[in-house]
Amino acid sequence: LLQLWRLDPKFLNNTRYHQRDIIFFNRVPKTGSESLVELMVRLGERNNFQNERSPFSKPVGVYWSVERQKQEADRIFDLQEDSAFTYVEHMNYMNLRQFNYPQPIYINLVRDPVERVISWFYYKRTPWNSVQMFKVTGKFENRTHYVKNFENCVLTHDFECRYDYGLNYKEDSADHKRQSLFFCGHSPICEPFNTPGAIARAKQNVERDYSVIGSWEDVNVTLAVFEHYIPRFFEGSTELYYEPIKGIAFKKQNTNHWKPKISERIKRIMRANFTQEYEFYHFCKQRLYRQYFAIKRDLEL
Repeated sequence: LLQLWRLDPKFLNNTRYHQRDIIFFNRVPKTGSESLVELMVRLGERNNFQNERSPFSKPVGVYWSVERQKQEADRIFDLQEDSAFTYVEHMNYMNLRQFNYPQPIYINLVRDPVERVISWFYYKRTPWNSVQMFKVTGKFENRTHYVKNFENCVLTHDFECRYDYGLNYKEDSADHKRQSLFFCGHSPICEPFNTPGAIARAKQNVERDYSVIGSWEDVNVTLAVFEHYIPRFFEGSTELYYEPIKGIAFKKQNTNHWKPKISERIKRIMRANFTQEYEFYHFCKQRLYRQYFAIKRDLEL
């Protein structure tokens, strides 16, 4: 049985190890991060902190050299004007201690790995994303790309829908299949898909440097944990989220009506290839629940 002392909030809160009010939200694609970004913008006005984010045109920061990581860290900290500061970007975890910067309070969101990959497949085919990509690249994909069916893609082992053990970047189509990658970092050990080494490194970074990893699959739990463990930034989260009429709960962020229902048969086939990714996903969810139960227990004592 879990020892009661391990359900004390102070033992589950990495925020207390940070000396400065700096948050990095290195958001994982297709986890509902836009909703959290909007909530943070509203909270910034309420709780008096600065919000910054990377532009849409900036490529996802997936495999940066140490030199590139240093350049990015310099660029991000150059944006800081207020003592309380948040930065949002699709990028892998970075350990900033090696560059003599204060390690930020890391936060993130996770989602069921297979549902997330399906979501990404259809999101990049939506009209609005296609227009945004045209502004960046100056071209549209051919018609075959936009009408491709996900189930056929999986069953025919199409290049875009390969989920083989140990797959490297050069062998896949940048479909963000590696949710754990955003927590593992830029090391070569993080690259092979669905491998124990990558998952172990990701877990290590989470335990050491992430204050909260939430999930919109558990909205109220996520809001409560953010609010309790990082109050300087997230005080009032639940109130703003459920604010009548204009609250984020009443808005549909990035809802994709172009995504069809995918059969359970296809999802079962995929899950067999995502065993390590599910291991990491459940690890993050269990951590979130432990943090939540510690709050509830602490309040009831």
